[in-house]
Amino acid sequence: MFTIGHVARATDCKVQTIRYYEQIGLLPQAPRSEGNRRLYAQADIDRLAFIRHARELGFPLDAIRELLSLSDDPNQSCAAADAIARRQLDQVERRITGLVSLKTELMRMIEQCRGGKISDCRVIEVLSDHAQCVTENHQMTEAKP
Repeated sequence: MFTIGHVARATDCKVQTIRYYEQIGLLPQAPRSEGNRRLYAQADIDRLAFIRHARELGFPLDAIRELLSLSDDPNQSCAAADAIARRQLDQVERRITGLVSLKTELMRMIEQCRGGKISDCRVIEVLSDHAQCVTENHQMTEAKP
């Protein structure tokens, strides 16, 4: 059995995060020692490592909960897990598209602003025109499938 500090070090996870995962049911409640310290088994460390890896890949907590539930029955089809991963991939692709648009706009702002005065600065102009920025972002969002 391992203490919460050992588990935190072994998984590179903060103690508060481990407690939170217990609180929301991603990790089972740890049994307590006579001194009221949480005690964890290797299976808990493995489960926490799974959760951490899924979080690093950007999976939301609800998806991780589903994946953990699926892993409880190793004989079932992996179609549900594939669907969860597909949803995550779709989210990543949307974020990439948004970041590429952001990069293009920033590059355009920088290119149009070279060496002038602040009164003519494209960066300041674009950042000052919040209404136009909101409209352009809304149009980009609507144009996405």
